[in-house]
Amino acid sequence: MTEPHKKKYDNAAMAVLTGIRDMFKTREVCGELKETDRLDGKTVFIDGASSGLGFAIAVDVAKRGGRVIMACRSGLPEKGEKVKRLSGNSDVHMLHVDLSDISSIRHLVSGITKLSTHPDIYILNAGIVPKKSRRTPQGLEEMFMVNYFAKFVFIRMLMEHRLILDPGSLILGKPNQHPEPSIQKPASTLDPRPSRIIFVTSESHRNPENYNWDGFGKYKDYGIKQSMELYGYYKLLLVTFARELSRRLNSDSKTITSVFAMCPGPVNSNIAREAPKIFQPLLKLIFAIFFKSPKEAAKPVVYLAASPDVEGKSFDYLFLMSRQEIDKKAADPENGERLWELSEKLLKI
Repeated sequence: MTEPHKKKYDNAAMAVLTGIRDMFKTREVCGELKETDRLDGKTVFIDGASSGLGFAIAVDVAKRGGRVIMACRSGLPEKGEKVKRLSGNSDVHMLHVDLSDISSIRHLVSGITKLSTHPDIYILNAGIVPKKSRRTPQGLEEMFMVNYFAKFVFIRMLMEHRLILDPGSLILGKPNQHPEPSIQKPASTLDPRPSRIIFVTSESHRNPENYNWDGFGKYKDYGIKQSMELYGYYKLLLVTFARELSRRLNSDSKTITSVFAMCPGPVNSNIAREAPKIFQPLLKLIFAIFFKSPKEAAKPVVYLAASPDVEGKSFDYLFLMSRQEIDKKAADPENGERLWELSEKLLKI
């Protein structure tokens, strides 16, 4: 049976029209981000934080008293200094990362291990919509890497360094798989960080009809016409990964780390900066008139990071401030396990 969001994101024009229409729909609001939702004493990691939504999240988090770690490819250190000025919080720090390069992600994780306080909350926000395919240093396709695989690589490396604790394997493995007794630590000695991991994704994850397992990770050429279709497919991988991660980090009886995914809706950001130049003035006008400002779009993300409403939840998905079920394919444990296994194999190549 065809789901409601099928085939609404096949091209840039349809994606823009869908975004505008979604802005005017009435939805049940699941909660409210309040001024009293504070992050004092919390360390919050945000990637893609030098501009757009990521920058707005960093400012809001800093205003709520959080210690902010901004991971960016550019804008160091001036963007961090700007967050300090806008928020009045001097506890803002920057780490460099190029999410298209596995070596750079490894260096980022090494930098996190050296921090005086490890992150309590990870907000994985970075994403791109390129006009054509490009090879990464490891020979992968750039949008696949930045929009999905970099998240897996990052989480995987954090788990290896025990910055994320898997109560099943304590390092990696299938849910409920236990390690050798010699490396297992008593529950009382485990560092509870992080308390929450938040993936910024998209409703376009509903668009793909199925997974292309045979082509997973293989480089393929594409142009602007295929870019939006692939964007939705990589967001499907990301939501599937988020759901599977929650299964692996939490048991049926206890939540160790809440894993959240959310779609902020259409945001007036620079994500379409690679659109053909002839269309850019029109897109900028449409974005400015109809799309949410990054400051407004940041609210659901910060809600998931700061609100006590979602405390103890093992998984949740929001579209704007409305709670939704994820696509059935992404919720299927078999798909989650297969994605994890294929991602593990690709990382080891």
